[in-house]
Amino acid sequence: RGSDELLSGSVLNSPNSNMSSMVVTANGNDNKKFKGDDKMDGAPSRVLHIRKLPGEVTETEVIALGLPFGKVTNILMLKGKNQAFLELATEEAAITMVNYYSAVTPHLRNQPIYIQYSNHKELKTDNTLNQRAQAVLQAVTAVQATNAPISGTTVSESAVTPAQSPVLRIIIDNMYYPVTLDVLHQIFSKFGAVLKIITFTKNNQFQALLQYGDPVNSQQAKLALDGQNIYNACCTLRIDFSKLVNLNVKYNNDKSRDYTRPDLPSGDGQPALDPAIAAAFAKETSLLAVPGALSPLAIPNAAAAAAAAAAGRVGMPGVSAGSNTVLLVSNLNEEMVTPQSLFTLFGVYGDVQRVKILYNKKDSALIQMADGNQSQLAMSHLNGQKMYGKIIRVTLSKHQTVQLPREGLDDQGLTKDFGNSPLHRFKKPGSKNFQNIFPPSATLHLSNIPPSVAEEDLRTLFANTGGTVKAFKFFQRDHKMALLQMSTVEEAIQALIDLHNYNLGENHHLRVSFSKSTI
Repeated sequence: RGSDELLSGSVLNSPNSNMSSMVVTANGNDNKKFKGDDKMDGAPSRVLHIRKLPGEVTETEVIALGLPFGKVTNILMLKGKNQAFLELATEEAAITMVNYYSAVTPHLRNQPIYIQYSNHKELKTDNTLNQRAQAVLQAVTAVQATNAPISGTTVSESAVTPAQSPVLRIIIDNMYYPVTLDVLHQIFSKFGAVLKIITFTKNNQFQALLQYGDPVNSQQAKLALDGQNIYNACCTLRIDFSKLVNLNVKYNNDKSRDYTRPDLPSGDGQPALDPAIAAAFAKETSLLAVPGALSPLAIPNAAAAAAAAAAGRVGMPGVSAGSNTVLLVSNLNEEMVTPQSLFTLFGVYGDVQRVKILYNKKDSALIQMADGNQSQLAMSHLNGQKMYGKIIRVTLSKHQTVQLPREGLDDQGLTKDFGNSPLHRFKKPGSKNFQNIFPPSATLHLSNIPPSVAEEDLRTLFANTGGTVKAFKFFQRDHKMALLQMSTVEEAIQALIDLHNYNLGENHHLRVSFSKSTI
């Protein structure tokens, strides 16, 4: 199964996927009994009431919501009402789950759903009618951890043989598409409750440490996933047991997460890897350098990525992969906006193919990205940001492509084809740009600065975009790069639009992107 994509369908489907077509209804008495809970925040209960579920959602997806927090012991789907009841083994697990999802809105199939305590203290379901749900539950929890999460916050340095560690070390090869912490969580949750994940880049490779509650889970995950591709023909998982038996996570952010402690701070970009872990990690020897052991598809990597994108099978979970490459952007400042400015801003998150400002509604535009993953990234990072003084709205368009005007038709330069632009940031497979995708921020990362250009020149240049330069710092080791901080995110967006690819002379075109650092 080396080339199967783990994220092509619902990653959490149970082994018998034919089980997901039957419908669970409670029997007549249950229908009366499970009217749904009207109270918003009732007393804590290990039974949770889940509302506003998408119509086609499966039991497996609902069970998966509870898995990170503990053992799921029962489920009842009320398909007609788009509701479900989920019972966890302990009240503590349910409380952790409710607290976590009150801070982070849960989504299934791109739709927000609502979770609250039920009035019921346990679920009594009619097992003859609820057989399918029970079968799904058994399939999903067959490999789920039964013992409680490991407590303690320090790295236990006890001499555990690697084969018994609940912690896996994961390296991702051929990473042509960004792999996020959430994607890893979704894939690995299939084999048991994931307690903690830490991601980082080492030797120019994206790596992760992931901790289960039980070594049995890590063994099953390694057996099933080592050598698999997350997306079609790229992003190959190389999995090994770590010498660590416990991870010490200090921050819950996009680099690290402790699912047992939703109360942790986000840490504002401080290193998520604990120094003790880093030191222990450095001692680990790689068992992965086995030449040709599990090479992915035997086609050149660039061709593989192109084929994957062309086949439209690359995409984030929950997004119909390959479709939705077109975004609709509205509430634009029609006096100021141009196809070029949209190309530059949206180009931070993917390779923009075409831009069309709508002829009859010039505050709206269609933007076609190279694939569904890029449109998803651009939408999540740019929706709600300010461009030319207006808060823009970014949504997925129902259009599959952006049409170019017919030959000889003048559309006042409102449509532009950027398919062959030399300014695409993500054309080169494995490019460092994949690892440097950050939300818009007041601090900008500048690169390709020629030696003759001084700090004062750059400060003046950026001040001329209409904002205030708050701080500036050249990189110590490399004066071709610098960080520059504007006073607001909006000013930084404006500066990036105006100055990315600006010619600084000596054939040096300035490269500008958002930074996660502050000065």
